[in-house]
Amino acid sequence: MSVLKSDDFIADIERQAEWYLIKAGLEVSERYVDAVEATCLLLERHPKLGPCGGFSHARLRDWRFFLVFRPFSKHILFYEVVAENVIMRRAMHGRRDLKRRLLQHPGEE
Repeated sequence: MSVLKSDDFIADIERQAEWYLIKAGLEVSERYVDAVEATCLLLERHPKLGPCGGFSHARLRDWRFFLVFRPFSKHILFYEVVAENVIMRRAMHGRRDLKRRLLQHPGEE
């Protein structure tokens, strides 16, 4: 298995890391990115670990999700398994309106 990161996923991570940089400093921002990377590596080894999201929209139907490692476990990584690839699709805080936000591009509010 290989992990591939979509442009939307990368934009989501960069946006959140920037938020942490501004609000909590460089160390916390770097710890967030490290936690995301560690979570991606786990999913690369165990792609079926995250449950299916249960979304009815055709684009999201096969997406799975998994929480980022602590202390960032309020953030959810969304991904799908396609052939021999784990494709990271989106990353966002769990308190968002996920059904709506997952269909938007990063930064659309």
